[in-house]
Amino acid sequence: MTIDVRPETGAATPPPAPGPRKPGWRARLARLDLRVSPYLFISPFYLVFILFGLFPLLFTLWVSLHDWGLASGTREFTGLENFRYLLTDEDFWHATVNTIGIFVLATIPQLLLALFLANTLSRRMRGSTLFRIGMVAPLVTSTAAVAIVFTQMFDRDFGMINWALGAIGMGDIDWQASRGWSWVAIALMVDWRWTGYNALIYLAAMQAIPKDLYEAAAIDGASRVRQFWQITVPLLQPTIIFTVIIATIGGLQLFTEPVLFGVGTSNKMDGGSLHQFQTLTMYMYDNAFTDDRYGYGAMVAWALFLMIIAFSLLNFLFVRRTGGTK
Repeated sequence: MTIDVRPETGAATPPPAPGPRKPGWRARLARLDLRVSPYLFISPFYLVFILFGLFPLLFTLWVSLHDWGLASGTREFTGLENFRYLLTDEDFWHATVNTIGIFVLATIPQLLLALFLANTLSRRMRGSTLFRIGMVAPLVTSTAAVAIVFTQMFDRDFGMINWALGAIGMGDIDWQASRGWSWVAIALMVDWRWTGYNALIYLAAMQAIPKDLYEAAAIDGASRVRQFWQITVPLLQPTIIFTVIIATIGGLQLFTEPVLFGVGTSNKMDGGSLHQFQTLTMYMYDNAFTDDRYGYGAMVAWALFLMIIAFSLLNFLFVRRTGGTK
């Protein structure tokens, strides 16, 4: 028996399947929100950066191409004349040597001491919380107050440091008159203020290192010193790079400590009678506002900006190379 399955003549054709529905306004709004919201959330930072960072930087570059005076009102375009003068300016290079010297004396001991302090505070000890809070004390102290106290301590005639040196049979040191000793005095101010800050950053990073690594190393017979150099330091490398870059930026922009250290001299922006501790920021300020050479001061500012970038990159590459990362 066969069954005829052919459609009957004149039967209605089934309607076509409906196509995909267009998304409503709610779906389109949700999709737009998903794509645009991240940019809106980060836009305040970039707007503030453009307003207070990028625009002043570009405007400073424009000013550096002029013979620009604030008091005199001079606005004469000179091109690269300020740059040519900068390359042959002995006072600029003198301030550069001072800045790098103080930076080296302050940064290297500061970061090494912070690393060892953090390693000590990471161990179990009584009153560790109190000692950790004490690390923050220099940060909440006014920089001006710190500089004034240290300046009195390093006073040639009545300072506590010279009194202590005399007690052990050493002669008095004229800390302000000597170029090298003035660097040491200013570097000690910087170290006292920022060592605890870096120690807390290292301590926070050490807390994230798995304890299993230390337990396994102890079972293998590794001493605490070996654990520190072969486990702690390599795993802290990203944090060390961060602190090195931050210390480089702050060290090359040093201003408040040397200015207050020179209080009592004829012009505290000179950094001593022979400019023995005048930094680049002091030299920039002295040219821009004291001598009314705002255009040349802007050129010094740009030179300092490029120097900070160069030193930060060199320190970054050095830390990565010594840490063995690729």
